[in-house]
Amino acid sequence: MEKYDYILITPARNEEKFIEKTIQSVIKQTILPQKWIVVSDGSTDGTDEIVHEYQLRYSFIELLRRQSFEERNFASKVYAFKDGLRRLTEVEYDFIGNLDADVIFSPFYYEKVLEKFIINPKLGISGGEVFDFYDNKEHKRYSSYSSVAGAVQLFRRNCYEEVGGYVPIAYGNIDSIAEITARMKGWETRSFPELKVFHYRRTGTEGRSILKGRFREGRIEYMLGYHPLFHVARVFQRLWEAPCIVGSLMRMCGYFFACLQRPKRKVSAEFVKFLRQEEFKKLIALVRGDMNK
Repeated sequence: MEKYDYILITPARNEEKFIEKTIQSVIKQTILPQKWIVVSDGSTDGTDEIVHEYQLRYSFIELLRRQSFEERNFASKVYAFKDGLRRLTEVEYDFIGNLDADVIFSPFYYEKVLEKFIINPKLGISGGEVFDFYDNKEHKRYSSYSSVAGAVQLFRRNCYEEVGGYVPIAYGNIDSIAEITARMKGWETRSFPELKVFHYRRTGTEGRSILKGRFREGRIEYMLGYHPLFHVARVFQRLWEAPCIVGSLMRMCGYFFACLQRPKRKVSAEFVKFLRQEEFKKLIALVRGDMNK
């Protein structure tokens, strides 16, 4: 296998419950990162102490403490990520990864992901398939193979630089904006189901109930520029996700409530146009029973 170097950045706020599991996954990798910056984003629990303990034992791990005045949101996460990246200006690397502080994966994970990049020079963002782990069992997320969960997005460096990195938007979906922008610029994005990642939270529930999370997801889909028909198709396709009926209704309420409010989108008209072109293709695929492709 050709030699490629990668770096990881982990924005973390009050992750003492899970971060040691993530650290154990990284230090067991068959190919270690050149550097891994864990950015403690205003943590007030034992996160810093856990990371510091491993920093003393592994030279590639570095703890960066950041005093955060923002509430916990995705804009704060982006600022933390960028602070971590600024610490790596003297490090040579080919790939840059965002890694959440509450995931685990196999020792061969990054070796296998890097192989995907070597095989496909057009691959700009890649990662494994993420499963939420709660109630003592794994739960498959809804996603297409062209989408890579933000928890484990690994960028080819050129792709990251062309995209301009993550956009600091408080309401979220910074990972979706990055990968859609990458495809708009001609890169491919792909997740691989044979590379499993387990996430120790139910997606969309950080700091809120599941129904509030569903409402928020609908609102975000409006903010990103989803076409109403595509939004409705997604809602019906995801009816199997508990809470089935109520959760789906809350997602639709979030979207159409935003339609009435018409908040200003943070993405460009060009972005929305490209997204809706992709949606049209996916709707055709849905009719053919091949939505994942």
